[in-house]
Amino acid sequence: MTEQRGGALLRTASSPGRATFLELFFDLVFVFALTRVSQRLINGIDGSPGAVAAGVGKTLLLFMVLWQVWTITTWVTSRYEPERVVIQAVVVGTMFGSLVLGVTLPRALEERALPFALAYVVVMVGRPLLIAMALRRHPRRLVPLRLAAWAGASAPLWIAGALMPGPRLALWVVALAVDHLGTLLGWPLPRIGASRIRQWRVTGEHLAERYQQIFLIALGESILVIGVTYSGKGFSGEAAVSFAISFAITALLWRIYFHRAGHLLAEALRMAGTPGRLAESAAQTHLFMVLGVLSAAVGYELVITHPYDTAQPNWLVFVVGGPALFLAARSRFEYEIFGRVSRPRLAGLLVLVLLLPALAAVPAMFVLGAVAVVLALVALADARRAWHRPPESSASPIGREMAGEFGPEA
Repeated sequence: MTEQRGGALLRTASSPGRATFLELFFDLVFVFALTRVSQRLINGIDGSPGAVAAGVGKTLLLFMVLWQVWTITTWVTSRYEPERVVIQAVVVGTMFGSLVLGVTLPRALEERALPFALAYVVVMVGRPLLIAMALRRHPRRLVPLRLAAWAGASAPLWIAGALMPGPRLALWVVALAVDHLGTLLGWPLPRIGASRIRQWRVTGEHLAERYQQIFLIALGESILVIGVTYSGKGFSGEAAVSFAISFAITALLWRIYFHRAGHLLAEALRMAGTPGRLAESAAQTHLFMVLGVLSAAVGYELVITHPYDTAQPNWLVFVVGGPALFLAARSRFEYEIFGRVSRPRLAGLLVLVLLLPALAAVPAMFVLGAVAVVLALVALADARRAWHRPPESSASPIGREMAGEFGPEA
């Protein structure tokens, strides 16, 4: 009876596949948190290339903390019934912890290190423990117990780093590596083994929606950056052009992402023999697409603020590098859905790279305009390829294996 009560927490074939309103509410915190990521990047843009690279690396570390929290929460709500009170409590608690992470992130490597680390540790340890208790004696309680054990192993490193400014960065890099290694290996423990994500029974439609939504969150953060930056410029004519181009690029990123592959992720997951494997790959791809969008947003702020300043090398990393990273990741996404490499996206990526030397000598607004033209050509190539052709179906080469080839789910 106890096992049956715990099993009621798990999703079934009849469970609704759509994301819940609570999850959309949860995402609002990440709109705010991602703006803090962009702001930290902006604050460290001035300085030598080495100093900028160090600042980007530190901000990437903090962003990966946010990404870890969001990703695990998404898999939790895809694996368990999100309408259950326990899971809702988990999501709301994670939401508050994520808000603390966002508030402290701009100074998380300085004087706000302790609340940042504590919020992360409490979420990563407390969330799986609560789920394990709710599962009671159900066999799958071992999965959240694995997560809690690995989070508990890295927790001393997070707390020690927060308390010791000197080795803080090194300790947190090791701690984050431990957390991601656990995710990669399936949080293995002596005697009970591992539970690889690719073996989990998940709801493909739900995961597809969540990945689409995190991409839209990143685009929403870009819109916030564009609007807030331009509203502080006094509506000058110079900034107005950069403002319009920035919006056009954001719309083009949306168009390029959702053109066919973005719409077919749910179908690909539904058709996969091991949907967890495809979902695991798609999660990594979306990480880089989101990073590309966030980097582009930093470029928007730089160009709107200084439209006629010559583009500095540090600026090009964001103005050109962000869209280039997006195109590279979107090319991989095309392979994940259709089993082919997207030539227009690779061509656009190559053009952006080849244009870099010339763009370093022109005003920033023209650099932004060149990026918009390249993305527009990619979008036009997509439209031309689809013209008068029936819609394609998913043909993903990832996850074709049947679940039995990977062993039973733990």
